[in-house]
Amino acid sequence: MLMETLSTREIGLDAVLRRLDRRYEPTVGLVDKVRAILDAVRCGGDNALMQFAKEFDGATFTVAQLSVSQDEKVHALRCLEPDVRAALKEAISNVTTFARAGKRKSWRMKNSHGAVVGERFDPMRRVGIYVPAGSAPLVSTAVMTIAIAKAAGVPEIVAVSPVKGNGQMDPVLLGAMVLCGATEIFRIGGAHSVGALAYGTATIRAVDKICGPGSAWVTEAKRQVVGRTAIDLLPGPSEVAVVTDAKANPRWAAADLLAQAEHGPDSAILLISTSARQLNAVRTEVTKQAVALKRGAILEKVLDKNALFVLASNEAEAVLLVNAFSPEHLALHVENHTSMARQIKTAGAIFLGGWSPVVVGDFVAGPSHTLPTGGAAKSFGGLTVEMFQRRTSLVQYDKKSLAKADAAIQIFSQIEGLDAHGKSSAVRFQNTKLARRSVKD
Repeated sequence: MLMETLSTREIGLDAVLRRLDRRYEPTVGLVDKVRAILDAVRCGGDNALMQFAKEFDGATFTVAQLSVSQDEKVHALRCLEPDVRAALKEAISNVTTFARAGKRKSWRMKNSHGAVVGERFDPMRRVGIYVPAGSAPLVSTAVMTIAIAKAAGVPEIVAVSPVKGNGQMDPVLLGAMVLCGATEIFRIGGAHSVGALAYGTATIRAVDKICGPGSAWVTEAKRQVVGRTAIDLLPGPSEVAVVTDAKANPRWAAADLLAQAEHGPDSAILLISTSARQLNAVRTEVTKQAVALKRGAILEKVLDKNALFVLASNEAEAVLLVNAFSPEHLALHVENHTSMARQIKTAGAIFLGGWSPVVVGDFVAGPSHTLPTGGAAKSFGGLTVEMFQRRTSLVQYDKKSLAKADAAIQIFSQIEGLDAHGKSSAVRFQNTKLARRSVKD
């Protein structure tokens, strides 16, 4: 296990900052391949979906089986073990409560003209939710996406998730989707499912927005359909940065790193420590703990290629390094975690203190675990209930308030050479005592 180590003392802070600074940049090859898949789905519809399901997932089922039936949904709910159902409900309750607290509320005010202006927030009409299941059935992702859409009041929540072999969906994942509020569920995944949600097929009607995390292929597909539909953000393979000081518990820090590394071979982990002794202790613990974990093959690939350990001179440097890396998850195993958190401006989610493991955010805390990756946290925040709401601005003038605005309207109209704009206001005051100026033909 390589687990590369860098030191700002040895190669300089600027060199490490350049190494960590990232932006989401898909490779040319990936862009072209995804574009071809999307074009095929747009032209071939359901038949293209069946072809790609067989090619990428080895799944063989018919178009008629693409949609999960009502009987299957009822059966999946009934088969949920009591402890599983209880855990799901606990997570759904926290996520729903958090989402409802964050809903935008419509409001109105009067502007300087005395006119009523405001904003109205309505739930999206139809959204698509991508739930990964390639390497593991991510039941928690169903909670962290579908439950939020339901809390926002979205009436049509379309869930898609990949299947293998005979096309049977994991029963617990299916039960979770139903419990969270999915109104339609389709056994299809990958970039081709994004195409189906964006363009629509005979079986899957197009949606107004696509949300949820996925592979690099799914992320790139979402990026390419922007404009045709809306998306939430660009969440790809999981990643975490952990910051430790001399007093941190190395076992806990190592556990947080490995918990995100096990998602898949493309996951990325970063440790930043202000203590050389602590850094070495965490490295040792990572190696020790990894051997005993079930997904050892995946962990080995991550630790060989996507694991970096950085020794910082002080906490100020650590803050700079974190902001450059812009992690999806950030765990602060430092004594003054509250102060440090205030200085971090580019993390998807921050976990303050050793007793706040990233896993609580993954499963049950409340905020969605669908977060920006690959440096996208510089520009995006995580999935929130607001992303399932549409904003509409409201403007209501009356005769008196429009009269107050007319002079400025006419000036803007003249500056921009748009006389019809000016007339659309002035015509209302022709032959009235409230006219502010004559209309020039």
